[in-house]
Amino acid sequence: MSLAGKTLKVCSCNRTVALDAKALAAALKTSEPVVVHEQLCRADIGAFQKALGDPDVIVACTQEAALFGELAAESEANIRFVNVREQAGWSAKANEAMPKIAALVAMAALPEPEPAPAVEFKSGGELLVVGPAQAALDWAQRLSPTLSVSVLATDAGELPLERRFPVWSGRVTQLTGWLGAFQVEWRQENPIDLELCTRCNACVRACPEGAIGYDYQVDAAKCKAHRACVTACGQIGAIDFSRADTLRSEKFDLVLDLSRQALIRTHQLPQGYLAPGDDPLEQALAAQQLTALVGEFEKPRFFEYRKNICAHSRSGKTGCNACIDVCSSGAIRADGDHVKVEPHLCAGCGGCATVCPSGAMTYGYPNVADVGLRLKTLLRTYRDAGGKDACILFHDAEDGRMAVLEQGRRQGLPARVIPFECFHVASVGVDLVLGAIAYGASQVRILVTEKVADGYVAALERQLAYAQAILTALGYAGAHAAVVRDVKSLSALAPAATVARPAVFNLSREKRTTLDFVVDHLATQAPSPKASIDLPRGAPFGAITVNQDRCTLCKACIGACPESALIDATETPALRFIERNCVQCGLCANTCPEDAIRLVPRLVIGPQAKEAVTLNEAEPFNCVRCGKPFGTRQMVDAMMGRLAAHSMFAGGIRRLQMCADCRVVDMMENKTEASVLDLPK
Repeated sequence: MSLAGKTLKVCSCNRTVALDAKALAAALKTSEPVVVHEQLCRADIGAFQKALGDPDVIVACTQEAALFGELAAESEANIRFVNVREQAGWSAKANEAMPKIAALVAMAALPEPEPAPAVEFKSGGELLVVGPAQAALDWAQRLSPTLSVSVLATDAGELPLERRFPVWSGRVTQLTGWLGAFQVEWRQENPIDLELCTRCNACVRACPEGAIGYDYQVDAAKCKAHRACVTACGQIGAIDFSRADTLRSEKFDLVLDLSRQALIRTHQLPQGYLAPGDDPLEQALAAQQLTALVGEFEKPRFFEYRKNICAHSRSGKTGCNACIDVCSSGAIRADGDHVKVEPHLCAGCGGCATVCPSGAMTYGYPNVADVGLRLKTLLRTYRDAGGKDACILFHDAEDGRMAVLEQGRRQGLPARVIPFECFHVASVGVDLVLGAIAYGASQVRILVTEKVADGYVAALERQLAYAQAILTALGYAGAHAAVVRDVKSLSALAPAATVARPAVFNLSREKRTTLDFVVDHLATQAPSPKASIDLPRGAPFGAITVNQDRCTLCKACIGACPESALIDATETPALRFIERNCVQCGLCANTCPEDAIRLVPRLVIGPQAKEAVTLNEAEPFNCVRCGKPFGTRQMVDAMMGRLAAHSMFAGGIRRLQMCADCRVVDMMENKTEASVLDLPK
């Protein structure tokens, strides 16, 4: 059977999945018959092998993916897998799941997203084991045959008889980096340098207090400062009491942190850094992972950043810190008026793109346009096959996926709940949620597991609250968007109202463009159309109000606005505003010297959102010398009031009422004007 040039192989899994071949063919709109196998991985394996002569094969089975992949290894066929058993066929209402099965197959037939640029890592296997001496030395000896090991002992411990690898002692003060590029700084607090020490035991024998043992470290509580050890060490120079508190630094490819409390405490740890703590089993698992982290590796560059529309900061005034605050890997930091993302630390969660109000930070792989195409195809196929009240369940590719499959195996999923896998659920923002509703979904649920950072959950709940507020205000009844922690809860979920006519446009890579299209479509289909919707504080839409009594039209806010929401007027002194462009970053309010601006979170729908409105205008002030307008009367009056008593303008206050050119002329004409040329030589 051909589906857009692809061959589909489906299986009833020993007749446990209710598959109607004719109904599936009709739902997929193909004239070729669909063959339903009963044992594709066993008795019917020949049918799969025969299909390998085709270039693209879709296999509706994920349990035997390893077997099918092995059989296809020597062929040139491109194999894709889609799960219809746990996600649909084993449902308590499997007879109603045919629209969902067709939708899942149709989505699997779509082209793969365009590959993103790669981020490269290079590791030569230089490993630092840091932690208590006994555990660190033990693991270092085990790993030394396969890795280039060094040890940083954080306490005293008896050293091995043979020197196989460098050993230092001290306390880590800074640890930064990623796989292949870790920088470790530590403070050597003991007088004895373990790397210089020859372990000759001369200091052990010479110390009258027995303050030095076979750990070759000075016990400060016992030491009486005789310094006999220094004399015994002689020219070796390993003992130096002035060395205490010396900072040292080295580079490594890998770090095994055996400390009770990890040195790096971000939710997403850098690749190449493993912190199993003091659990022996976890330590063994970490050691096993480390041996595989030697060589050259790469991962997608998950994000795209356009600093020209970033609302982080302007002229030292802070606006939006949303991406910095939500990042769980520490990959984003402030960089002047913009932010800087370290791609090697980026874990690909997409939370930064979700919370970014302007779209300066976007998810690069897969991008919103690719995800939107999958959603559109999925929901259109489901609807055309007779499906109703679709609930899209976003879940991640690891724990979330397993939770969905476990539920599918035990009780099955409701026929209208369609799982939608993404790399990380934090990447699902208000644009995708509203986009799914515009495409005809009844609801969107996002499955969060215990491993999802609390910051991501809070960010998702805010995004979903914005979406729900918009939908409720437009008259769409029901609970459309929410976070769920248990797949079982979906069985009792009541459908919500959706659009009568699903959207046909594609989602855009530009976040604000996508939101424009989606909101306009939802408003057009709305049971209760509205021109303006009040939103919770922090929403990425809104207006500003200007206190005209305070505003002097200095226009500092215009220069601070990164989105061109505030603009100048060419004819008269005026402050104009385009609401569609405003992201409520607050830079205008933070910059205003008169504290005259307030934010108003709301969503204006329709062409009026794109029209410039005047927030304040004033009478122009003309230069008292040449008559040219150069400011507003209010601004000049305020300046006169503040500077009239200043000694610098004594006898020249009228100059404040002149334009810049006339001030210079007036100064040159005034023979009594003080000048630097008059200073004594």
